[in-house]
Amino acid sequence: MFLKGKSAIITGSTSGIGLAYAKAFAAEGASVMINGFGDAGDIEKERAGLEATSGAKALYDAADMTDPAAIAAMVERCHAEIGGPDIVVNNAGIQHVEAIETFPPEKFEAIIKINMTSAWYLIRAAVPHMKQAKWGRIISTASAHSLVASPNKTAYVMAKHGIVGLTKTVALEVATFGITVNAISPGYVWTPLVEHQIPDTMKSRGLTREQVINDVLLDAQPTKEFVTSEQVAALALYLCRDEAKSITGTNLSIDGGWTAA
Repeated sequence: MFLKGKSAIITGSTSGIGLAYAKAFAAEGASVMINGFGDAGDIEKERAGLEATSGAKALYDAADMTDPAAIAAMVERCHAEIGGPDIVVNNAGIQHVEAIETFPPEKFEAIIKINMTSAWYLIRAAVPHMKQAKWGRIISTASAHSLVASPNKTAYVMAKHGIVGLTKTVALEVATFGITVNAISPGYVWTPLVEHQIPDTMKSRGLTREQVINDVLLDAQPTKEFVTSEQVAALALYLCRDEAKSITGTNLSIDGGWTAA
């Protein structure tokens, strides 16, 4: 359990990729703080399960990722109750699929705030603690859309490109403090975020559900398979190892070959 004694904050971690990150860190002994929305009973069940897995404390914080003060308070609560944070994972994300001329401005603003701006505020709050500890791992879930574009996803593609720029810049700023900063760019992972965008894509492109899955989502991935949350989490776990301390400022693709061309 190489993360015993370490603590991690993972945003957007009550389901999907974020929960897989939390489970992977807990399995290596880390104290974890999860964050996100969902049924209170389901969240408590996951929190208790993480605690049982790690043998360390697990917390849930409902911080709103559009509220900078709430993000800063979440970091300070983590520091006070479980230490660190030694690891932060920016994973909170939402999606909306629509042509730019009819894309609702409120949807645009929410996607930018939750998918990109929240990462800046979380990193800003966590870095002083990491510098003091002379060790840290900052990981952000980007996307294949940090490298390539798809129609009707202007806000999401903007946000994910921004995450990569943030990653590179902070990596340079903290390079001498034992802190690494990386992005992971999955292709399509079967998560609630992907499932929920299927109706929008059906509407915007005039396709059936099966056509969206096979001809839109998996069409981009040469393997013709969804990436799994566990595969993404395993990559994040490796980035936390000492063997990965020279990997920083990178954007690591895990997309079934989508961005190979």
